[in-house]
Amino acid sequence: MNGHFPAYLSIPAAELGKGQSVKVRIVRDAAALAEDFARAILSEIEIAKQAARAATFIVPVGPVDQYPVLAQLINSRKIFCRDVVFINMDEYLDEHDQLVSEEHPLGFRGHMNRSFYGLLESALAPVPKNRIFPDPNDPGAIQKFIQARGGVDVCFGGIGINGHIAFNEPPEPGEQTSAKTFAGLSTRIVTLARETRTINSVTVGGEISIVPPRAVTIGMKEILAARRLRFYCNRPWQSAVVRRVLHGPLTPACPASFLRTHPDAMLTMTEQVATPPQIQLR
Repeated sequence: MNGHFPAYLSIPAAELGKGQSVKVRIVRDAAALAEDFARAILSEIEIAKQAARAATFIVPVGPVDQYPVLAQLINSRKIFCRDVVFINMDEYLDEHDQLVSEEHPLGFRGHMNRSFYGLLESALAPVPKNRIFPDPNDPGAIQKFIQARGGVDVCFGGIGINGHIAFNEPPEPGEQTSAKTFAGLSTRIVTLARETRTINSVTVGGEISIVPPRAVTIGMKEILAARRLRFYCNRPWQSAVVRRVLHGPLTPACPASFLRTHPDAMLTMTEQVATPPQIQLR
């Protein structure tokens, strides 16, 4: 890379994470990542069972391909998950700041029902009260629920193009936020960044008007308080952002860089994501 680009963009795959506390793993492709992700969740369920308790997770919708794989594993192995808690990171809001309907094409509750809960044998599936989403009418309920469960075992997640985790967006230009303040942000309603709405519109053919401008999200506080952080990246455009996360400044301008402040964080990515980005004009 020349002087016009950040030096971290040229870091080769084998050097990713060196000198940082975040452990880096590289898998072959998106299918391998989905399998790895699903087995990681299943392993954590079984670890908790061995300790005579039920696991509590924070989970994303994005990546998404792990959920059908996980459902198949649970069904085939007859793993009882009725008491396991899945706290989804976030959900889009409508024009009244209420959860979008489950029929919304981008709605996360509908996706979880179609791609995970609806695929599980009913006797094995988490009971409805353990399928949690942040409530825009009572954002503080998430923190109370987590405390009642004795904390979160693992926060699983992905990383947005601007480095967001859940919908914890970077501060807007001109907005000043200290690292301490940003790390302490709790569950709340947010306005989505333009970058987020633009990249998320790819799933609906680039029609940005379909992507709601508001959402409710788990906060940085809840994420960073989890005992383990396990994040996954499988999109080609994440090649640059994973390098910024691991080797750029630790700053609210890249929320996922805060993974480096956690004592047990791991980032798993595909070979394509691990490959340095090729910057060229065509």
